Amino acid sequence: MKRLNAKAKGDKYERELAEYFNKWLYNTQRVFRAPLSGGGKTFTGGGGADLIGTDRIWVEAKRTEKLQPYASIEQAERGIAGQGSNELPVVINRRNNMLTEESLVFMRLKDWVQIYESYLIRKGYIKKDD
Repeated sequence: MKRLNAKAKGDKYERELAEYFNKWLYNTQRVFRAPLSGGGKTFTGGGGADLIGTDRIWVEAKRTEKLQPYASIEQAERGIAGQGSNELPVVINRRNNMLTEESLVFMRLKDWVQIYESYLIRKGYIKKDD
């Protein structure tokens, strides 16, 4: 019974994240919980991302009190490799009794730098030589 409860909590969290992205980033229904996420497998090998519609990032959603960040990132990286994707692996976690907006985001530094560099270029803080 406890396992079913944990899966239901994870599924709900994936829907919460999709709603949060839609509200704060896209202002439309663009991001959705992936079918068969939460332990499901895709037909192309490896698990799929937990959310669909998050351009350039592969979201692995974790609703747990005891996150294992390296294992979670590696899970996302296996999924990316299995699907031949070029997305950046991102783990988003929240504990019980927290708001979705208080979730923590985990990613490898080399991937975060790509995002931060794009932001700095867009804001005019740095220029990228072509």
